[in-house]
Amino acid sequence: MINGCQKKNDPTPTPTKSSKDSVPVAKAPKDTTITLPLNSVTLTGSGTDATGHIIGYLWSQVSGPSEASIHNESAATATLSGFVAGTYTFQFEVIDNNGLTGLANFTVIVKPSQTLTLTLQPANNPGEFCLGIWNGADWSNGTSIEEPLSAWTKNSDPTVLRDLLKFDLSTIPANATIVKADLQLYSNTIPLNGDLVHANSGTDNSILIQQVATSWDPATLNWFNQPTGLTANQVIVPSTTQPFLNVDVDVKALIASMVSSGANYGFKLQLKNEVEYTSRIFCSSYYSDATRHPKLVVQYIKN
Repeated sequence: MINGCQKKNDPTPTPTKSSKDSVPVAKAPKDTTITLPLNSVTLTGSGTDATGHIIGYLWSQVSGPSEASIHNESAATATLSGFVAGTYTFQFEVIDNNGLTGLANFTVIVKPSQTLTLTLQPANNPGEFCLGIWNGADWSNGTSIEEPLSAWTKNSDPTVLRDLLKFDLSTIPANATIVKADLQLYSNTIPLNGDLVHANSGTDNSILIQQVATSWDPATLNWFNQPTGLTANQVIVPSTTQPFLNVDVDVKALIASMVSSGANYGFKLQLKNEVEYTSRIFCSSYYSDATRHPKLVVQYIKN
């Protein structure tokens, strides 16, 4: 039976929200600035509702130089990451129990990394020391014009020579990010050790470069009280058959350890295998040609 004008198939009227319901208010995080290489930030938003309560959240990107990643996008706290340099705009949305939403935008400004370069090539470096032993007696020299890494003989008696090399890293902050670090050594073309003709000799003249483990004083240093080297992050420079060869060694991990720990005691250099008639001989900071002094180039970012 049909009552009045209502038809049997009329759809049921959709209920409407009360006019008393108010739109929730979203409170986005404050605008944020970060500097690369830091490329993520964790932020928290909130919301209020005069006639209900907040039941949901949603984070989304509005604009930016690239698409950032949003982790926990449906939570009050989210992590934004994967940035490149530029300005990003994000939207923070809150949803109340009545299905109403509130929106607020905020920005994340990502500054490019500020890479600084420190180049060290000192003359007469007091942090350079040649350690030597000859026929069981100390044969060290704190001001040698070359850095000899060798196992040889003198007057038919065995000799072994190693080197310590320390640079002043005090201008690099302890929390800096080390981007790159290269140690450059130059062959001595007029060697005073080895066969006195070639800087490089021997079947396997590969070099071991380690971080020095403890402090040392050139005034009291000798072969018998020399500091040990750390095996962690050690670098091996390959053997060569060339009579002279300058080397450029990646020492990033060693420098990063020295800087972060505040324990800069320098490098320890020696032949990997100290077998007689083996040598790699480089110029020291006391060498007459300043362009051939040992050089350290460090690129880093202040955090």
